[in-house]
Amino acid sequence: MLLHDSPNPAPNPRRVRIFLAEKHVRIPTAPVSITAGEHKGADYLAVNPYGQTPSLALDNGVVLTESVAICRYLEGLHPEPPLFGRGPLNVAQVDMWTRRVELRLMTPLSMVWAHTHPFTARVVKPQYTEFGESQRPRVVAAMKEFDRALDGREWLDGERYTIADIVLLTTLDFATFVGVPMPEELTALAGWHARASARPSAQA
Repeated sequence: MLLHDSPNPAPNPRRVRIFLAEKHVRIPTAPVSITAGEHKGADYLAVNPYGQTPSLALDNGVVLTESVAICRYLEGLHPEPPLFGRGPLNVAQVDMWTRRVELRLMTPLSMVWAHTHPFTARVVKPQYTEFGESQRPRVVAAMKEFDRALDGREWLDGERYTIADIVLLTTLDFATFVGVPMPEELTALAGWHARASARPSAQA
């Protein structure tokens, strides 16, 4: 098993690193430099033709891509502590919150990243800057939704720290890098962020 990984600020590989740290599991890794363009090089495209990280290459030749799918596979191998929920209802709730982060927050944020950030200008041609800027209010609106959801609860599912919290943490930290920081008035979200960031796994 080999994890093809990329360092911060890339949010998706960080999801897997945090997940592994929460499980207290270590697996071999191979660094893939996004800044150097290695994710689009022939060697890596032979592993993952989509040219994205992370990828998990299994011993039988199968390659898993998509960070949450990789984490779900690892959950099956290392079920404790349960980071995808416990029991049918809780599993569904964790999945619901994970999807909400990805669809309502990460989707518009990725458009801001792709179409307004100078780093992506070399690969996204043309950049539709006006469209990218139009997505900033959607990112902030989603942050406000999560602030309301976290008012009075410690973690997203209301029970324990899960993959949904991992996805939200990495997305919010990436938003700061992209230039869409969390508004100061979102105190519930800020409190949650402080709790999540204080976990040792957040340094992974």
